[in-house]
Amino acid sequence: MKKTSTLILFSLIIPFLTFKPMAQQIIENRFRNGVKKEIVQTAGRQQLGEFAPEFAHLNDDILFGEVWSRNDLLSLRDRSLVTITSLISQGITDSSLTFHLQEAKKNGITRTEAAEIITHIAFYAGWPKAWAAFRLAKDVWNDDIKGDDAKAAFQREMIFPIGEPNTAYARYFKGNSYLARVSADQIPFANVTFEPGCRNNWHIHKASKGGGQMLVGVAGRGWYQEEGKTAQEILPGTVIHIPANVKHWHGAARDSWFAHLAFEVPGENTENVWLEPVSDAEYEKL
Repeated sequence: MKKTSTLILFSLIIPFLTFKPMAQQIIENRFRNGVKKEIVQTAGRQQLGEFAPEFAHLNDDILFGEVWSRNDLLSLRDRSLVTITSLISQGITDSSLTFHLQEAKKNGITRTEAAEIITHIAFYAGWPKAWAAFRLAKDVWNDDIKGDDAKAAFQREMIFPIGEPNTAYARYFKGNSYLARVSADQIPFANVTFEPGCRNNWHIHKASKGGGQMLVGVAGRGWYQEEGKTAQEILPGTVIHIPANVKHWHGAARDSWFAHLAFEVPGENTENVWLEPVSDAEYEKL
């Protein structure tokens, strides 16, 4: 009974520990039908060994030495996925989440997968928790982006991929844009990136019921404008709700790259109607 109570208490408080990545080592041992990676953790003893020796023992020898080492039953990659999901869902975005994001990267979770995982968590745990997690994840996976040109520099500013040239819709844009499909399930959405000065034509999301579009600023600075109304600036975190059947356009500022997430709102008899380009005279007024 005492052992069970101790483990229950341990499971409640362990997410709040701060770990040091260099204190962990992995030793490969042959185990039954595959390779078991035995995790050797010393962070508990290094940081709390004198003050709380029993807690250090539970952290190093039980959590990592036994639970994380059962990776023949559940892979290190999957354990990392479960752990970062648990931490983000609880709103824990301190150095312990940074540590586990770093471990997730080491265990094979890619930059694109990290973005998709945190995006998925957002719908169940809350948007603010996801934003906080993205700030940490962006730093962890930042080194995956190589190059010093403007496009590569902008990519380092955001967690979502820039994607491929938006050739399918190029005729409806002035300037170069890029499209990265983030999710095709549940609520389909994409990350759209605009080079400085790039904008799409005036257009309308038609629908007989429901419909429209929602934009969420991701990086850089851009604009959204409805016909007959003043343009609205879009910055990271800005949310734009576009009603159905309203003529509008959106794009980058003259001096800034810009990216937003685009969510299609479900509706009946939906159709995108592309219209004339935004004139240089209209754009230069911004």
